[in-house]
Amino acid sequence: MKFEFLSETLPDAFRWLNEPLAYSTGQGLTLMTRPETDFWQGTHYGFRRDNGHCLLTSIQGDFTLETRTEFAPVAQYDQCGLMVRVDSANWIKCSLEYENSSLSRLGSVVTNGGFSDWATQDITTPVYTISYRISKSGQDFLIEYSWDGESWYQMRITHLANCPESLDAGLYACSPVGEGFQCTFEYLATGENQWDT
Repeated sequence: MKFEFLSETLPDAFRWLNEPLAYSTGQGLTLMTRPETDFWQGTHYGFRRDNGHCLLTSIQGDFTLETRTEFAPVAQYDQCGLMVRVDSANWIKCSLEYENSSLSRLGSVVTNGGFSDWATQDITTPVYTISYRISKSGQDFLIEYSWDGESWYQMRITHLANCPESLDAGLYACSPVGEGFQCTFEYLATGENQWDT
């Protein structure tokens, strides 16, 4: 199913976790993040934050989740992408995190049992439009990205240790150190697991 957010209201199946400062629909979903919002648990930095913005829906079993984002970053770590979530201590996110005008980090965070990791690769060409895809097979997940929405490249394969049959999945954005930024999600598509098909 493909949600393009063309109507003036959000689809009934979706709900906010930490509603953003503002949002609009009609030509995709555009939102403005609140200041100092983030998703991170424990590891190395010592802090725990769970106040980023997510538009989530409940999904059963295996699936593939996909979106295309366009964003206008302002401050370091501004980011938007996909989120798969069990609870505050167990989740996955993937996005492009802005560093400065010449560097961003394409990355993913996997949080198991209240501790986050951070896997990245540097992108030295300014990029503000990108597609993401997460596929679930049991408790395992394939995370991918695409520049054109056609050719997909693996970011990582990972595992959620505490992964029930039903979990929440959807779109997320946050601005960990900044005052907020604007991003647009062109669509959110959910469907059968495309991993290895």
